[in-house]
Amino acid sequence: MDAKAHILYIEDDEVLSFVTKDNLEMNQYQVTHCMDGESGLETFQKGIFDLCIVDVMLPKMDGFTLAAEIRKRNQSIPILFLTAKSLKEDRIRGLQIGADDYIIKPFSIEELILKIEVFLKRKSIEYVAPQEQYQIASFTFDWSNLKLVQGETEHNMTQREAELLKMLCESKGNIIKREHILEKIWGENDYFLGRSMDVFISRLRKYMKTDPSIKIENVHGVGFRLLDQKV
Repeated sequence: MDAKAHILYIEDDEVLSFVTKDNLEMNQYQVTHCMDGESGLETFQKGIFDLCIVDVMLPKMDGFTLAAEIRKRNQSIPILFLTAKSLKEDRIRGLQIGADDYIIKPFSIEELILKIEVFLKRKSIEYVAPQEQYQIASFTFDWSNLKLVQGETEHNMTQREAELLKMLCESKGNIIKREHILEKIWGENDYFLGRSMDVFISRLRKYMKTDPSIKIENVHGVGFRLLDQKV
């Protein structure tokens, strides 16, 4: 029988990892196991995986750092943390980095498989082949490389700038509500985060001011709309 999914599992506890890997494989998952964060990152970069299971306390590179590095390379792959820590601060830190959920040790295999199935089902429903480039009048927005290019001029963008512009591109000509942007990119709808978002909008306008056919319109009290008025 073909594997349901290919899982990258990074855990340094030999006994736990053996039992977990064995049980996952019995449930038709393909599992690649690594014992430390550095080998986990190296393996991730060489393979194609559907989900990552990452222990927080790892040798050579801790789980938080590893998850952040994975997120730099792949924005959509589900990341599930295994941890003996139950502090709220640790959970928040992991989720801010980009983890999807936690399982607190000791855990049952049934609980782990249930969470895996939820993430994989969501991924299969929501998955759309990512668009790597967008054309905005005279600009080419290279999303995958965080670059905005106009002729010989190239702007290197931050991840958040690129995420914001990607949202605007995907709804070009339509209004995106402020609260939707804040919740999607910043994680919550907050007044002070809204001020931060306005700064990022200003940055995008500055990047593209050399093409007067492009406008990021502020629909007062509602949201923003990207207009490409080139004829």
